[in-house]
Formats: sequence, C-alpha cells, structure tokens
Amino acid sequence: MQSAYFGEFGGRFIPETLVEAHRELEDAYAAAQADPEFQKELDWYRKEYIGGPTVLYHAKRLTEQVGGAQIWLKREELAHTGAHKINNAVGQALLAKRIGKKRIIAETGAGQHGVATATVCALMGMECIIYMGAVDVERQKLNVFRMNMLGAKVIPVTSGSKTLKDAINEAMRDWVTNVRTTHYLIGTATGPHPFPTMVRDFQSVIGREARAQMLEKTGRLPDYVVACVGGGSNAIGVFHPFLKDVEEGTVKLVGVEAGGEHEGALNSATLTQGTPGVLHGTRTYLLQDEHGQISDSLSISAGLDYPGVGPEHAWLKDTGRAEYVAVMDDQALEALQALAKAEGIIAALESSHATYHGMQLAKKLPKDKIVLINISGRGDKDMHTIAKYLGVKVD
Repeated sequence: MQSAYFGEFGGRFIPETLVEAHRELEDAYAAAQADPEFQKELDWYRKEYIGGPTVLYHAKRLTEQVGGAQIWLKREELAHTGAHKINNAVGQALLAKRIGKKRIIAETGAGQHGVATATVCALMGMECIIYMGAVDVERQKLNVFRMNMLGAKVIPVTSGSKTLKDAINEAMRDWVTNVRTTHYLIGTATGPHPFPTMVRDFQSVIGREARAQMLEKTGRLPDYVVACVGGGSNAIGVFHPFLKDVEEGTVKLVGVEAGGEHEGALNSATLTQGTPGVLHGTRTYLLQDEHGQISDSLSISAGLDYPGVGPEHAWLKDTGRAEYVAVMDDQALEALQALAKAEGIIAALESSHATYHGMQLAKKLPKDKIVLINISGRGDKDMHTIAKYLGVKVD
C-alpha cells in the first residue's frame, strides 16, 4: 500500500469511530492487491461484465473540422452503465465482500456512480443506499429512476447546497452510525486514505488500456491526455499509467474543471481557483473563503459540481506533472454538439468539458500531433438539462 500522502496532500482526517474501519479496509486492500485471484476476478469483470477493453477511437471527422492535431477518444461511455464509474464500483464491491460487509452506501452527483453502485449491488446481492443532493435528484431524474429500478434506495439530501458535497456529508454520517455492517463505496478519488489510492487503482485500467491501444494503433504515445475533473476519478485513472511518460517529457496531462456560467460566477474550478485545506477526510485544494468556510460550487454538470478534488490531482498540480484549466458551461455545450454532429457520439456534460479543451488544443498543434480525450460517460442522463439550456421542451 502506498503512503497516505501525496506530498502535502491526502491523509486521513476522520472521527475516532471510523479509524478501525479504515485500518481494516487498508489491510484488506493491501491483501487483495497482492492476491492474484482477486486481480484475476477483477479482470474477468472488466472483460465479461463491464465490456472492456473499451474502444480507442480516431475521431477523424472532428479532427478535420477542428484542424490541427489528431483527436483520439478513449470511449469509457461504452462501458456497462454508460460511464467509467463501474470500474471502481466493481472493485470496491468485491473488496466489501472480502471484508464481509453486506450493506453498501454511496454518494452520487450526476447519478452515474449511483447507478454503477446499484448495479453491482444487484449483481452481488447487497443492500444499497444512495445519498444524492436534492438539486441533483431533480436534474438527474432518469438516473434516480435507474437506481430505483436496480433495487437501490435513493435518499435526497436537503441540507446545504443540496448537491454532491452534501451527499458525501450524509453518507459519512451513515457510515459512522453503521460502520460494523456497512462499506462506504466512495465514487471519486478523494476522501480519507486509502480511498484516493483505491479508486485510482481501480480506474487505472482506463489509462493502461489507452496507452497500450495507442501504441498498437499508432505506434506512439499521445502528446496530450485530456480528461474532465470534478473529484477526479476518471482523470486520475487515465493519467496515472502515463506518469512515467510525463517525467520523460513525451506526454502532457491536462485536467479540465467546470468554470460555471461565466467569469466570476459560481463554479467548480477547484484546482484553478482554490486553496489547500481539509474536506471530507483529506487535505487537498478546496473552494473556500478566507475563514476556511467551504464555498458554494456550481456547474451545468452535476458530476463536476464539487468544491474539492482528489489529493493526487492537487499533488500533480503543485509538482507540475499536470496542468489544470477551466471550461465554461456554454463551451462544454458547444463541444457536446460538435462531437455529436461530427461523430455521432453524445458525450456526458462532464466529458464535454474535456472535449472542448481537447479541441482547442488540437487547433493549435500540427497535424502529426495527437490529443487523447477520455470520454468518461455518455450524455443520455443530461438530455433534459441540455434541452432546458437550449430552450427545447422535452416531456
């Protein structure tokens, strides 16, 4: 097991009642990582249930329309349930079974992690409770219905800003109360140690596949790897296997945050506008005021609407191993429509933030360069939000 810290970030800032559960989880994960049978089972689920390896796709028409570098897409939206979240959900559910926990709780923003968790709980016969901010329940009705269909109980959270931050707060309160029977299946690469490391490792299959596929299809590595960042699970998953290439100077990593409606408005651009602090059990960059009070965050994308970020991303930023930028709501929508019309791929609003920046990068680069974008999820869940934004009435 790696250190609890990424430089000055990470750690385990938790109430005493959760210390033993974290130690149990850390030990169980270390044992699972060293167990070939666990790895074999995980690989089996990726291939036979999730549908991996997911496709690495050359977006030729989008490349032609944008001009410049070649745009390639790692298509995690083709994974079962429609997003990368299923990789981590399967891994943690298998780990929970290994520990003997039969009750699973989770938080969700855009609903994709909730759907993934509900899916694996149905598959493995576990009780499933999903905490979701009331605002997100309203704007992600389809995913709420999917969770209910899979047998999960969705609990709307009405405190605070009624979004992802508050859903995590309620899930943590539940875990403190029911720690002996319950595993908290955190959906993003944040939270107290060992969660950021576990989630990264379970999601690193994205980057391992993409790196191998790129070498197979083009004979070389991409010049840029681009991914959206809320809490940061899909981004750290695709980034991590490229870190040695970054240190060798052959690949650059770019994380794309949610800049909100316009400059100066509420946003979720934690790494580009935040400062270090402690939230949800980890030290990382946060959106906070001068008194350390957590600021409200906002994005058209429920999955990026979080005032913190995974601690490994904070470390990548401060060490210069990755660059982080912000993309506005209207820019993400522009990219979503461009990709849909050029390639017949409707990406999630989260992924569309990355698509926009990837397109802008490609415009500035020569045609022999490659920009790899991780399409972390599909856009079905966002159709009502997009229609409302565009002034289209959908029943």
